Amino acid sequence: MAARDVAPSPVKTNRLASLPCGKRTKWLVLVFWLVVVAVAGPLSSKLMGAEKNDPSAYLPASAESTQELNAQAKFVSKNLNPAVVVYVRSSGLTAADLHKATADARAFAALPAVQGRVTGPIPSADHKAIETIVGADLGYNADISAFVDNLQATAARGDPGLSAHIAGPAASAADQLKVFKGIDSTLLYATLAVIIVLLLLTYRSPVLWILPILSAGVALSVAEAAIYLLTKHGLTVNGQSGGILIVLVLGASTDYALLLVARYREELRRHEDRHEAMAIALRRAGPAIIASAATVIAGMLCLLVAESADISGLGPVAAIGIALGLLAMITLLPALLVICGRWVFWPVRPRFGSDEPTARGVWARVGRMIARHPRRVWVVTAIILGCLSLGLIGFKVGTLTTAESFRGTPESITAEAVLARHFPAGAGEPVEVIGNAARAAAMSQALAATPGIHTVSRPVTKDGLVFLQGTLASKPDSAAAYTTIEAARTALHAIPGANAKVGGGTAVSMDVERYAQRDRNVIIPLVLIVVMIILALLLRAIVAPIILIGTVVLSFFAALGLSALVFKHLFGFAGADTSMPLFAFVFLVALGIDYNIFLMTRVREEAKRSGTRQGALTALAATGGVITSAGLVLAGTFATLGTLSLVILTEIGFCVAAGVLLDTIIVRSVLVTALNLDIGRHIWWPSKLARPHEEITAEAAPAPASR
Repeated sequence: MAARDVAPSPVKTNRLASLPCGKRTKWLVLVFWLVVVAVAGPLSSKLMGAEKNDPSAYLPASAESTQELNAQAKFVSKNLNPAVVVYVRSSGLTAADLHKATADARAFAALPAVQGRVTGPIPSADHKAIETIVGADLGYNADISAFVDNLQATAARGDPGLSAHIAGPAASAADQLKVFKGIDSTLLYATLAVIIVLLLLTYRSPVLWILPILSAGVALSVAEAAIYLLTKHGLTVNGQSGGILIVLVLGASTDYALLLVARYREELRRHEDRHEAMAIALRRAGPAIIASAATVIAGMLCLLVAESADISGLGPVAAIGIALGLLAMITLLPALLVICGRWVFWPVRPRFGSDEPTARGVWARVGRMIARHPRRVWVVTAIILGCLSLGLIGFKVGTLTTAESFRGTPESITAEAVLARHFPAGAGEPVEVIGNAARAAAMSQALAATPGIHTVSRPVTKDGLVFLQGTLASKPDSAAAYTTIEAARTALHAIPGANAKVGGGTAVSMDVERYAQRDRNVIIPLVLIVVMIILALLLRAIVAPIILIGTVVLSFFAALGLSALVFKHLFGFAGADTSMPLFAFVFLVALGIDYNIFLMTRVREEAKRSGTRQGALTALAATGGVITSAGLVLAGTFATLGTLSLVILTEIGFCVAAGVLLDTIIVRSVLVTALNLDIGRHIWWPSKLARPHEEITAEAAPAPASR
């Protein structure tokens, strides 16, 4: 029956839902956001300059490498970042080569950031290479790239037969900064391009896509400004979390926009006044959108329990982004939609009194097919997802070497390989030890006797402390180097009264790995518990949340297994960083629950009128298309992380994108619907919806259908 045949009964809408779409208040909402953007705009551009990309900044104060780093400030600057200049002549060094390296060393020593901290030049044992270690007091900031470029230009000047390379921590830092330098603009443009294309395909309108994009852009700008202000009060933000913020805000905000616009389009077919239609759409879809965003926010805030600062810092960054995305989508977007009117849907405007097309769409047909054999459908689907998770067998999850962390081969990696062919592989990134000066001799002997230590520096004492440096025989980022750090800590901790702390770049990386493992083991169960509680409160049931959590976990392992197969056999990656599964889990569970909430709140709404079985089919028909569209947008935005050359971001982007597609196309639409149909009303236990539908309808007449 067409909506024109039955006049819609007036629906009371609360003042909050009516505020963004009132005939006068819509303009107040628009002015409010214009003022906010005017204030936030200049601050948002400063966020990148406040990022901390030094791995040592990720560790808590309790980490041994952090304690060593803080104590060594008595001897050398905490911002000391050495570069190793390597000269190579494959035919053998000449006297002119040694003369040039000596002259270059004097030039390096005169640089303001160096102030004489130069060791060398040191010829190699095979007399084919020279190394000069240059100490740069620049830490991990933008100036280090220019510093490394200056060293390279100086070292390369002269005889072309003598090649020059820059290795060491400074060169690695410069290469990583080059990646992070363009991360914001690269991701922003790539993400916007993906969203615009998908919105054009979804809406089939050359105009409508502009309003969600504009609202999401406003949310992102305000979020970046708020996060920048928080960095002034101790919040740690790095290039990785800054990039994820862009993808998350634009992707999630567009998802919320898709759901709101879909419900608004439904109501425009039933209500002639667009202001009333939007108010009802907000009242009906708003709670599900708010609950979904709240679930994501709660999941992200679980990251605050992490001891690793890069993980704990991502929690509030993501939570703020989602909160402001939600606020923009339930205030600014509704105001813009009602200001523009129905014409914004051109060329397919939702006319008052026209039929609702979802009742006979593709998802309605899918629902009818599932309804024939729901148990068979969910069992087969679960088995297929379980088989995908087998891709994890034999896949490495752990510390990646510096070379394995990049897609491609940066100059610093090439330089490290050259250095390792002619000198001890750990040159330029020593093991650093701080302890009581009274035990200096014993500490020096213990460090020198540690397997994997090539040489040990002369002890330097000051204020009752002694500072030692040991050169690693193996590459600083190798498993052998981590074994050496373990052995050194064991030997030095055993010296009575030494109070020795072992640090340095290798120790920092090892501690980051250990804290990431601890954080993963704590956060994953915490997120599941928090999400379970939210679902139970929202759906007022126990059985449904347990089943939904089970589907999300199954979907996560399937996505991880599928990703592992692609990483190993298609991309050729050596493995996954320890923190990757944690990030992927948090995003997939929090965002996957979003789609559960969108579907199940509609099932619950429909079940009150027509029972769980019919409610499940009606909800799938009504939400299947918009959930699929939302999943495509979110998957597309996370896939843009693959435009960056860091392996961990590529892996997070691919895994989340694959997981979201599995969630929206298979898990949410097929598996959950089949479970709804098979379990029936018992899925709502212990709420009254678990009782036979006849008993519920006997208590109160159902409200008129609004789908």
